[in-house]
Amino acid sequence: QVLLVESGGGLVQSGDSLRLSCAASGRTFNTYAMGWFRQAPGKEHEFVSAIRWTGSQTPYYADSVRGRFTISRDNAKNTVYLQMNSLKPGDTAVYYCAWRSRIGLVTSSTDYDSWGQGTQVTVSS
Repeated sequence: QVLLVESGGGLVQSGDSLRLSCAASGRTFNTYAMGWFRQAPGKEHEFVSAIRWTGSQTPYYADSVRGRFTISRDNAKNTVYLQMNSLKPGDTAVYYCAWRSRIGLVTSSTDYDSWGQGTQVTVSS
């Protein structure tokens, strides 16, 4: 069992920045990857970004956030971050952290094993 706790969401204006954090605890010894997804009202989960827990494989990003968002990790703190710059109203959603133990850096929400409770990000125009 892995517990994920997100933080860092909030209400910002268009063009502002936010940094989300996701702290993992529990059986984290077999972490392969962690990712971020988001869900806007009335929409399905949308992949945002994913990163391998070890090694230097290039992280994955959704086309809609590439160049504006940066995912990073701190293995010592069992924490993954999502730096979000140049935020747009279209980025408004609940952002979820996800954890995966199986091999493969993937973008489908069904391929992740544990999820956080989500943190709200609201971008006003």
